[in-house]
Amino acid sequence: MTIDQHQIDSELQGTAALSKKRVRKPTFRTLLKNPFALFGIIFLTIVFTAGILAPWMAAYSPNATDLASTNAPPFSDGHLLGADASGRDILSRLIWGTQQTIIACVLVLGVSLLFGMTFGLLAGFYRGRLEAVANFVSDVTMSLPGILTIVAVFTITGPNIPLSMTVFGFMVAPSMYRLVRSVVVSVRSELYVDAAKVVGLSDTRIVGRHVLSAVRAPVIVQSAFVLATAVAIVGGVDLIGLGNPSQASWGRVLQDAFNNIYTNPASLIWPASLISLTILSFVLVGNALRDTLQASNRSAALKPARRKAMSRAAQDERVAGVNDLTPAQDIILSVRGLRIGYPSSAADVREVVHGVDLDVRRGEIHGLVGESGSGKSQIAFSTLGLLPREAVIIGGSVFFEGRDLLADPARMRKVRGSRIAYIPQEPMSNLDPSFTVGAQLIYGLREATGVSKKGARAQLTALLKRVGIEDPERVMRLYPHEISGGMAQRVLICGAVASGPELIVADEPTTALDVTVQAEVLELMRELSIERGLAMIIVTHNLGVVADLCHTVSVMNDGTIVESNDVDTLFASPENEYTRDLLTSSRSVELLEAIGDE
Repeated sequence: MTIDQHQIDSELQGTAALSKKRVRKPTFRTLLKNPFALFGIIFLTIVFTAGILAPWMAAYSPNATDLASTNAPPFSDGHLLGADASGRDILSRLIWGTQQTIIACVLVLGVSLLFGMTFGLLAGFYRGRLEAVANFVSDVTMSLPGILTIVAVFTITGPNIPLSMTVFGFMVAPSMYRLVRSVVVSVRSELYVDAAKVVGLSDTRIVGRHVLSAVRAPVIVQSAFVLATAVAIVGGVDLIGLGNPSQASWGRVLQDAFNNIYTNPASLIWPASLISLTILSFVLVGNALRDTLQASNRSAALKPARRKAMSRAAQDERVAGVNDLTPAQDIILSVRGLRIGYPSSAADVREVVHGVDLDVRRGEIHGLVGESGSGKSQIAFSTLGLLPREAVIIGGSVFFEGRDLLADPARMRKVRGSRIAYIPQEPMSNLDPSFTVGAQLIYGLREATGVSKKGARAQLTALLKRVGIEDPERVMRLYPHEISGGMAQRVLICGAVASGPELIVADEPTTALDVTVQAEVLELMRELSIERGLAMIIVTHNLGVVADLCHTVSVMNDGTIVESNDVDTLFASPENEYTRDLLTSSRSVELLEAIGDE
């Protein structure tokens, strides 16, 4: 069986096993597990239920007066929240006023979504003249002062809350439009959208299937803020006296309380608290729903109690074994029995690395090779403490200079960046575009060594020149987008070796580079290893890189190391069948490339 067929079979088996265990969680059930969202949902449910059932829930009509109850205190007979200066029941007026708030929220959100989201989708997807016209209308609308426009509407039409909230929906639609358009513009350039076009999907299906899934999370958050703003606006309109005085509303109750603040100050608490808590609830539910839709219900999440139990068991296993190891004099890193898993359900973990043992000697360049998904990057990241949050270390240890880093997180943090450095796979995405190259290098070096800013600059300038950058002072003043990918990788190599580490972990360090630049970077890494006595772990799937750079190599397959040996011996006479298939496939690819070049 060739390596390609083996990989396909492994992936199909893994997908089938995972699909049996993983069950997609209902969004609402996941949302209820968030205490902030639960509070918001309960509060909004109570408020909206009271508004809809106001004729049956309110003890009094909104304008019923009882002069004997004027300014009655809370919890007085027949008046749970007290009465206002006219003897009207405050709780009943708030319940009746909820209807007006509900109408305002529905109108503002509906109008803003209808115009903002619709034109945002169209303008972002089709661009061109439609986008130019939509941008112009959006800019003009946003330039209008919102509250003054609403006051003008009241001047013309009188106290008409539905009409004024419709106008306000138009006023906030541009913010929704801009948000949706910006997301759609970024999504439409993705390769999966191009692939959907190639297979013949219509624009409507592409937008509905691919674009909307990217838009919905930010739209939900924006909608929550729109609803919160609608509550504030409808309350503010009545508070300043522009509403209909014959209709009960939250703002009208708040205005009456302000007018009577010295006589009955307690009456101010209820409408102010109701408006504030409603606004807060919309924001909390919106943010929680956004988080739920983005990730949490798309992947299995291990229960915290189960995660703690597994972590405690792994720690107990280390304590029962050895926390410190006396390695051979030339061994700097020893991985023993490392097992890593990822949640497949709320109570179960799928193991992806199975009891791996690995030794790296001082000054040695050790290649870790295997197909995608074999677990090689998991081992590399475990030595740095950079595994994803959902990963669970089921067992095993990572000994650096004889001490277990997994059993001592404080030591892991201490050696990371100073004695164990990292060279990433994507050089451009690992440099912050907001800062110059020099600022990032200096900050990292000072954090790792405590050297002065002047000393760090001098040291880095010399080191940049050593890694092949001709004008290091100019490069240090540049931003990441102003340098090439090859230069960015040299910058990251400079940052990795500047602190004087003893071990460097490089994850596919040449994958994102051109072939000619790859050779230069590999030669640079070899020279730095010899000059500084650096040990290196090179994670790669490229056997050519291993043959050119490494002293020893470990071959991984399905989460285990199937063979480990020095490079010459392994390439000349591999013992494992998988290693032989891997070498055969690599040589076939090299032969095809050579024929293509001819």
